[in-house]
Amino acid sequence: MKTRAHQSLQDETYATLRRWLSLGRFVPGERLRIHALAGQLGVGEMPVRAALVRLAGESALVNLPNRGVVVPQLTRAQFDDILNVRVMLEGEAASLAVTRIAADEIARLDALCAHMAEALAQNKRARYLDANEDFHLLLYRASGSPLLVDLIETVWLQVGPISNLLFDDDGFAHTLNSAHEALMRRLKRRDAEGVRRAVERDLRHAARQLRTHCLPDETHTAHNADPP
Repeated sequence: MKTRAHQSLQDETYATLRRWLSLGRFVPGERLRIHALAGQLGVGEMPVRAALVRLAGESALVNLPNRGVVVPQLTRAQFDDILNVRVMLEGEAASLAVTRIAADEIARLDALCAHMAEALAQNKRARYLDANEDFHLLLYRASGSPLLVDLIETVWLQVGPISNLLFDDDGFAHTLNSAHEALMRRLKRRDAEGVRRAVERDLRHAARQLRTHCLPDETHTAHNADPP
């Protein structure tokens, strides 16, 4: 039987790797080595192995013959499907948040929006992605629906690894915060439909860049996500 401390370590390891995937710390096609991850996390290999099994079960990772655990590469059709689901889920969460969000939370969103603008100006992609996740999570959690937020975070696992590719084009990267600024203007007016449209604009704007890095659909071969 697992001890409480052992289970807690497994959960913490899983949560950390899950966040790293969501934030694009790993890139599509990258092989994740258990020994190396254990060293980075300062834990044994067992909790890392258990975390990778859980993430494979969520389709965030795949286990390929002769390659081990790999970050999957999306086809364009898969990316389009995920985008449509994100628009539905995130648009609804943002719309629900408009009438429920507190004034101090709006102030925090304002600060995060400014932080993102600063990160883009300084070409600090990791800082931008961190602030971007915090911005969207704060907004969506204000919806009052923990289940909706859980679904959104699960879908994020599918697209997190390609998020760094937003910065391949410097000119494009500097446009990333415009939808957030529009969202804030509408949020302050408590315009639920306007906030929903701003979220959709944000997602579809980023998608134009990210989709170009996806695999052509005809080259995709389905892989079984066996335990690592």
